This record gives sequence, structure tokens and C-alpha cells, in this order.
Amino acid sequence: MPRYYALALPALLLASAPALAAVTDAALEAAASAVDPKVVTWRRDFHQHPELSNREHRTSQKVAEHLKSLGLEVKTGIAHTGVVGILRGGQPGPVIALRADMDALPVAEQVDVPFKSVATAEYRGQQVGVMHACGHDAHTAILMGAAQALTSLRKDLPGTILFVFQPAEEGAPEGERGGASLMLEEGVFDLVKPEAAFGLHVFSTLNTGMIGYRSGPLMAASDRYRIVVKGRQTHGARPWGGVDPIVVASQIVLGLQTVVSRQLDITRYPAVLSVGAIKGGIRNNIIPDEVEMVGTFRTFDPAVRQQIIERLTRTAQDIAHSAGATATVEIGADNNPVVVNEAELTRRMLPSLERAAGAGRVVETPYVTGAEDFAFYAQRVPSLFFFVGVTPTGTDPAQAPSNHSPLFYLDEGGLPVGLRAMLGVAVDYLQRTQR
Repeated sequence: MPRYYALALPALLLASAPALAAVTDAALEAAASAVDPKVVTWRRDFHQHPELSNREHRTSQKVAEHLKSLGLEVKTGIAHTGVVGILRGGQPGPVIALRADMDALPVAEQVDVPFKSVATAEYRGQQVGVMHACGHDAHTAILMGAAQALTSLRKDLPGTILFVFQPAEEGAPEGERGGASLMLEEGVFDLVKPEAAFGLHVFSTLNTGMIGYRSGPLMAASDRYRIVVKGRQTHGARPWGGVDPIVVASQIVLGLQTVVSRQLDITRYPAVLSVGAIKGGIRNNIIPDEVEMVGTFRTFDPAVRQQIIERLTRTAQDIAHSAGATATVEIGADNNPVVVNEAELTRRMLPSLERAAGAGRVVETPYVTGAEDFAFYAQRVPSLFFFVGVTPTGTDPAQAPSNHSPLFYLDEGGLPVGLRAMLGVAVDYLQRTQR
């Protein structure tokens, strides 16, 4: 074959092949605008009816009904209450996963909004208020909106999208398992295998309309721990007749403050060690037998994590021993790894985030010592996790009540930004890697 024809043949084949349709920016914006009011309605409904981890029965039912109404392939009951929807586009292309978490927290709401939560539930043997104090109601509503918007564009959409509605991001109840790790164990990525995953989190540390990201390590690994200090019970009038575990536990709390501040090199990565609860004793004039302490520590490096485990254990046991007591230290098995954003994927998706938020409104965030079990998905496939600001403009985010506070307030002006960011990364990824 003459060289001229060899060179021309690919061009001829390309010219003769039918052009693949594409989802335009205008079509995507129209689809987003159509569901904006529904996202607000869904979010308020979920906020008014929050459910604790592994108990998201009403929420998952609402999600499943919505996905089925869109004609998606739907699977329920993954990791107890998880729901998955599969959207197969009208054009060939890659597979991606979009994820939202559904659970609320044992927090009594103090924000006076018309859809304020007054729900209660049992948590660790106590009746507690329940609130979406971390914004998972918004995450669920945004992903429901994304599913509807993308389904409306199915004909021109390349590839396949796995919508993952996950329970128990905040951690399964004691004695149970749940969350992202269990969803993966139960085959959520085996239904259709994604090559990339995306997730978002509304955040009080950013003003409404802002988006925060970080390439590489973003959110800390988290570990739970439990310390049981055992002394010897005696009358409160005769403390020398026993060993006071309350005093020992108090000394352990103070000792633990030196693990990070005096024993770790934190010039490269930060670390946090906190005591979250102490329980011991039932009467004013009885020194009890034992005290239970529970808490968490956060790290960005496996070596630092191991150092904290060793020094936490040594500090607790040695202080207890010095007082004639004992301390048993248990490290939880359900720790979250570090959330790591894949560098190349992050770079590729930055224009999508900037289009959603606007020029100058996408910022690089520092390390976040909060944890997220989205990290388990990021261990399986290249992933991007980002933050959407929900603190009203004019309010200093540094002074705003944080996520997990009973005063956490979500400015719903952040919902359209979150929806467009999720739609943008999904469509841009699928169309830029279309096969």
C-alpha cells in the first residue's frame, strides 16, 4: 500500500465512524437545576429523621425507592443498610463510583430550624438525641440528585456509574461491623468494578460556595482505644483501704497529653490523642473497683501510629502500676486508614471543581485530623475526596460550630455547589477517558 494511503486510512476510518454524542455543559447545568429543589427537600427530610449507624432503615428505604423510580439496577442490604444503584450510560466508557454516607450522630440538636431533629435513640446503653451533626443528610441528598440528573442524560452519557449509599461511616455500634470496609467485603465493587471513586463532605471550616481539596494524604487515620483501670473498692471515708481507680484514671489522662506534645516528632505529620469518655463509680461515698476510658488517636503515618500505640499502652500501664492498680489497653480493630487523594486524578479533576465553584473559590486545605472511612475505597481504586463549604458568607469559619457540634449549621447554599461538583467530576472523568 502506498505510504499516502497508509497515513490517510486512520483519518478516513475516523471520519466515517459515527460521532459519539456528548453531555454538554449546558445540558449538565439544566439537569442540575431541575433537581436543585428536590435536593433541598430530601436534605430537610433526612435532617428531621436522622438515624444512627447501622440503623439507617428509613433513610435507605427512601434512597432505594428513589433509585428504583429512576429505572436503575438497585441492590439493598449491603453492610446491613447500604444501598447501591447502577446507571449504565448509552455510550461505551469506563466505570466510576460516587459515594455518600447516610448515618447521623448521638448528638441532641440545638439549632433552631423548622426541620430541627427531636429524634432519640439508644446509644451505649443510654437514651440520646440524634442529629445529622456532620452533614451526611446533605451528602445523601446530593447523591440522590446526582443520580437523577445523570439518569436524565443517560443516552449521551458514556460508561457506567455506581452510586454507593453507605451506612455507618461514623463507626458501627459496639459488637457490630459496618461502614465502607464491610461494604467492600460484601462485594460492592464486584457488582461493577470502578476504576475511580469520588466523594465529598460538607465542612464548617469553609464558607459557602468554597471547595477544598488536597493531593495525597488528606484526612487522618483514626483508631479507637479503651482503657480499663482496675483498683480495689473501698468506702469513700477510708481511701487507704483500697486503690482508687478514679485518681489513677485522672493521672493517666494527664500522662496521655505528653505522648504527642513531648514524645513524637510532629514536624512532618500532625497527630492527635484524645480521651472521649470516662465512666466509673455509682455512689458518692464509694470508691469503685474500676474505671473505663475510651478515646481516639489520629495519625498520617503508619510508624507514628505504632509509636502512639506503644506509648499510650506504656503510659497507662506504668501509671496504674505505680499506684497499685492495673490498666488494660485495647486498640479497636475497626480503625480507618488515611484518606489519600491520588495525585494525577486530583490534578485532572481540578478544572471540574473550579467550574462548579467558580474562579478563585477552590482552595488547597491543610491536613485534616478528622477521619473518613472513604479511605477504604481509596485503597482499592484511585480516588478524589473533597470538601464543600457550608458556613454562611460573613461568618468566620474558624469561629463557626464545627461538624459534630450540636450547633452545627449547614447553609443550604452549599448544596448546589456540591451537586455540580459531583456531577462535574463524574461527567468529565467519563468523557475524557471514553473508549
